[in-house]
Amino acid sequence: MQRNERGREPLFLLIMIEKIKILEIVSNALEGSDKFLVNLKITPDNRIYVDIDGDNGVTIDDCIELSRAIESQLDRDEEDFALDVSSAGADSPLKLTRQYVKNIGRDVEAVTFDGEKLEGELTAADDESINLHIAGSKKKAPEDINLKRKDLKSVRVALKF
Repeated sequence: MQRNERGREPLFLLIMIEKIKILEIVSNALEGSDKFLVNLKITPDNRIYVDIDGDNGVTIDDCIELSRAIESQLDRDEEDFALDVSSAGADSPLKLTRQYVKNIGRDVEAVTFDGEKLEGELTAADDESINLHIAGSKKKAPEDINLKRKDLKSVRVALKF
């Protein structure tokens, strides 16, 4: 490993090692539950952002419990850090197959990389694609479409008020 002039590893290597450590802590803490990691981000100034989701939702207590589990495994004397554990918000894009499957039966808004916006009921999902049932209108018949996930810029649960 190449060291810098102060004999320390480059910062990006320290962050990667730290990220692996955090991933391990989160994985162990969530093991056996219906909760799962959606996103983990560590900034160069040691701000740790953890987003989780759950097959049956996420409560504030779930976030607090995970935050405590992470903090108990880190030494603030060694590394100064800020920690933010939160649930993947209602307006956050779906990222993982598990999130898609959890939301089958709900209306979603899909945006393709071509800029096309589609809204419909999510009827099926797997690692490769999703199926949407798009309701008909006076001018257009209802349709069921299959979209490749690699062609989708974002998919979000449609919030109705």
